[in-house]
Amino acid sequence: MTNMRVGVFFGGCSSEKEISLESGRHIYNSLDNSKYHIIPIYVSYDLKFYEVAERLLWMNATADIEKCLETDAKRIYFEDLKNIIDFAFLGLHGKYVEDGALQGLLEILQIPYNGPRIIGAAIGMDKVFQKQLLKAAGLHYAPHVVIRKDDLENLSQVEDKVEKELGFPCVVKPSCEGCSTGISKVNDRSQLKAAIHEAMKWDRVIMAEKFMNMMEVTCVVLGNEHPVALLPTETPFKGEFLTLEEKFLPGDAQMITPPRVPEEDVKKMQDEFVKAYRAMNLRVYTRIDGFWDTNERKLYINEPNTLPGVTPSTMVFHQAAEAGMSPTAFFDKLIELALMEHGVNTKQEAVA
Repeated sequence: MTNMRVGVFFGGCSSEKEISLESGRHIYNSLDNSKYHIIPIYVSYDLKFYEVAERLLWMNATADIEKCLETDAKRIYFEDLKNIIDFAFLGLHGKYVEDGALQGLLEILQIPYNGPRIIGAAIGMDKVFQKQLLKAAGLHYAPHVVIRKDDLENLSQVEDKVEKELGFPCVVKPSCEGCSTGISKVNDRSQLKAAIHEAMKWDRVIMAEKFMNMMEVTCVVLGNEHPVALLPTETPFKGEFLTLEEKFLPGDAQMITPPRVPEEDVKKMQDEFVKAYRAMNLRVYTRIDGFWDTNERKLYINEPNTLPGVTPSTMVFHQAAEAGMSPTAFFDKLIELALMEHGVNTKQEAVA
């Protein structure tokens, strides 16, 4: 597939669009331009596609790019995309671009793309539904209470249920958001109402989860039929929970790969992460977050990130480096796995 036309997609309209800008330019900068013809494709706030001038990749924010679309970008209509690219490399995060919606369009156009397919992407975005699959697979996750928009009519009953079933502290978050958007740590009942209303700004279904005072870990899983877990990363946090800045900004987080536990515990984590990957019908790659109980040697699955942030400082590249892959080699591997998943490449699957 030398000289394959790779469209690097970034932007979008979700709460995670600024991280997508960082991911997109790192993908664009790291892909091997001797192998691929690389085309930057910006997804606007109203979900239109634009082939953009390279200089727009280095804008400070997506709002700056939006101002330049008329002069420094070329509109791409959905039906023309197949004539412009051979592969869609998605550096996108959040609603409409990570949850199966964009994947559905690419399936119709028969354009292969990185990351899980429609069902896996949709499951990966829905924190409530995915727990049903984890339960069926015998995996562990934090105790939780689901709260829907209509439940706010009897908010005191909701508060009673959260206090009885979870206690405090707990964490309140939207069901279908990422990058710590809309999350609050609730230390007592007096803080619960405000946390619920904050999460409801982002979603009609939210959840309260028991605060897991455990080691936070995250793990990249690669593969299709035969997925393999890379070495997990321990992610200590400074405040109430792991923030957006700690996840993605250089120098703002401590990332320890592998975690500070015995080797046999690391292996057990990897096995559990692979089971979760299979249970949620994930393909190509995903980063899955979890909590490790060092006393009971038990992993609690938190959530998958089906198109994880790939900014230069993220833990994804710590794990790739431990597996002997540079960012360029890692992105090559994702394209290889994606082509096999979409039936473009018949070479036997092998994960580094």
